[in-house]
Amino acid sequence: MSLFAKLEPEESGAAAGQPLAERMRPRTLDEFTGQESLLGPGKPLRTQIERDDIGSMILWGPPGCGKTTLARLIARMTRSEFVAFSAVLTGIKEIKEVMAAAEHSRRAGKRTIVFIDEVHRFNKAQQDAFLPHVEAGNITLIGATTENPSFEVIAPLLSRTRVYVLQALSTEQIEALLNRALADRERGLGNENLAISGEAILQIAVFSGGDARAAYNTLEACVRAVEPDAAGKRTITRDMLAELLQRKFLLYDKSGEEHYNLISALHKSVRNSDPDAALYWLVRMLESGEDPLYIARRMVRMASEDIGLAEPGALSVTIAAMQAADFVGPPEGNLALAQAAVYLSLAPKSNALYAGYGAVAKTLEETRTEPVPLHLRNAPTGLMKNIGYGKGYQYAHSEAEKVTDMTCLPESLLGKTFYHPTDQGFEARLRQRIEEIRRLKVRRKPEP
Repeated sequence: MSLFAKLEPEESGAAAGQPLAERMRPRTLDEFTGQESLLGPGKPLRTQIERDDIGSMILWGPPGCGKTTLARLIARMTRSEFVAFSAVLTGIKEIKEVMAAAEHSRRAGKRTIVFIDEVHRFNKAQQDAFLPHVEAGNITLIGATTENPSFEVIAPLLSRTRVYVLQALSTEQIEALLNRALADRERGLGNENLAISGEAILQIAVFSGGDARAAYNTLEACVRAVEPDAAGKRTITRDMLAELLQRKFLLYDKSGEEHYNLISALHKSVRNSDPDAALYWLVRMLESGEDPLYIARRMVRMASEDIGLAEPGALSVTIAAMQAADFVGPPEGNLALAQAAVYLSLAPKSNALYAGYGAVAKTLEETRTEPVPLHLRNAPTGLMKNIGYGKGYQYAHSEAEKVTDMTCLPESLLGKTFYHPTDQGFEARLRQRIEEIRRLKVRRKPEP
């Protein structure tokens, strides 16, 4: 048996016995779900495909986002020989055989598209074998990978391809795919006489984590696991779904009231310095399928709104946790968020910055927009200097205490105080420093 196989466009149609995920593969770009930034009407990649004018490319994205499906659609929609390689089974000898055939086809006026799924599994020697043929135009290479191609694809090959980044499908998009499969009588489950609630479909979509293939496989497993009743109807319940997947599904709606209830509970637990409650609400959200980066962004807000300068390191911890969660991904990256949630809970609290920002915003609404005082303005030209720009400016570094009595607010706001530090944590030291600065300024004021 050949270690590579030519894939004719008609092979992508549904066949009896194929898994649901295979049967439901889109046959046209209009059926393709997701990746609107690449394949929406008028987008460059879609235009290239429709014009049959594509170049070599790397499709980079998470599992089940449509990389292989897109490659197969290109095969259907372009006038090309299409060859698919297995990164696990293919050796240099087989690659050279196909490259020789592709070169012969090019001379005969035919184009060959070579599709490499999981291109990151090809070693350097295997990737090198494609390079001269991509460069000479003997083949158009389409590689698919879940790994960063900057690290997994050799630089010479990478420089001759265009990298397209595909995103994981949203929960709503997965739901739409599942509902399409349930209704499709030709390729899907429309003839199975199924009864399944919207809540169960939502749970499958959440469980799939943006992977359409995983969602289809889960739905198909449910259909096979349930026995039809006397009327021949198969009913898929929430409890049966949880039992099949060996996982308890938590009540959660990522776009509804429960979403806001849970993030509110997490925020208020952190604000109230309750690490156990904060950890509980955090894990409950993550285990229910919430986007980790949404939680991370909310905790960045907590670090400034509820802690501020009482613990300046809180912002650094939450930013680091967000980066770690994004870099590692779930479930391992969730621990970084748990670390940040407990840290924020135990940190001293202050909303002085939050209140100060609000006070300035309120003042801006209630007063006219004041011009910048002349002594605070730069004077890069002689004209600006002659009309008073920079006149009276006092350079703080020239003073022993690094403080002058120069005013920096507009005249109508002189004496106005917006930031009132508390006596919590590091802010207690800032409060002392503010009092010290005020004493220095008073001492430097000339006698009347």
